Amino acid sequence: MSRPVALALRALGLGDFLTGLPALALLKQALPDHRVVLAAPAVFRPLIALTPAVDALLPTAELAPVTGLDGPVSVAVDLHGKGPESRRLLAALNPAALYGFADPAAGLPGPIWLQEEHEVPRWRRLVSESLGIADTGPGVAGCLAVPASTVPVSVPRGLTVVHPGAAAGSRRWLAERFAEVAAALDRAGHRVVITGGQSERELATAVAVRAGVPSLLGLGLLELLVLIARARLVVCGDTGVAHIASNYRTPSVLLFGPVSPASWGPPTDGPHLVLWHGDGTGDPHGTDPDPALLAIGVDEVVRAVDSLSASTATPEEAISGRGRESR
Repeated sequence: MSRPVALALRALGLGDFLTGLPALALLKQALPDHRVVLAAPAVFRPLIALTPAVDALLPTAELAPVTGLDGPVSVAVDLHGKGPESRRLLAALNPAALYGFADPAAGLPGPIWLQEEHEVPRWRRLVSESLGIADTGPGVAGCLAVPASTVPVSVPRGLTVVHPGAAAGSRRWLAERFAEVAAALDRAGHRVVITGGQSERELATAVAVRAGVPSLLGLGLLELLVLIARARLVVCGDTGVAHIASNYRTPSVLLFGPVSPASWGPPTDGPHLVLWHGDGTGDPHGTDPDPALLAIGVDEVVRAVDSLSASTATPEEAISGRGRESR
């Protein structure tokens, strides 16, 4: 007899995938006899083997109908948002039980949405309160294993990764500033590499050329995970790469602008430094760099890298100046 299905909808980006894993782990803990299926973009399918929180991925796009299930859904959980659109998609599957945050205007019951809550405990709380279990879910660190060494790319250890891209312009620091930081770190002895996704090739190449450092482009998702897991340090904005660094506890200097790190920042107990001069009222989907992001200066980022490098180096590394390169 097949196992009952617990379906969770979170058809969003890489950062959302990673920050949702703790809630999915709690769902798995609450329903050990169920098969946990995540409805999410197909690009994340290779990551399912790296986490015990999910048994299978059901490909779907953002706010698109969820189709392709073999049988009935026992439990459906809306990890996508608090509005009626995502709830309707799950209701269409006729699950025996459907959980999500309350939306009084739409007449939807559930736990209360707290605007200032961090993304990781927010979704853990939804699962905890909905299923009546203690919130003993993990943080984001360690939810995803490092891909096997069979990943077909040679990724050196100990690189300092500078990732200038972000999904929205309001969260994208100026390219020339990233280049200045990369050049300064290169002069200081870091083995700097510039990364970027398929849509960021032009940006990453421009930063690399201006800084006089190499770029590493065209990486697949598993290859990117290996790169960040093996890195000495990461410098980037509020984007998916930051959450990869949080998962692998890779030291990171993160540049925040329109969004408060209290909502989307890294674990406070990890080797991470967040630079932010905002009030959290900016538009995370805007096209122009947020004023709070522009308030971060090049020297401030370089100092943060120096501080983090010193605090995360082993005594032997500190003496030799190699940082985490031997990791």
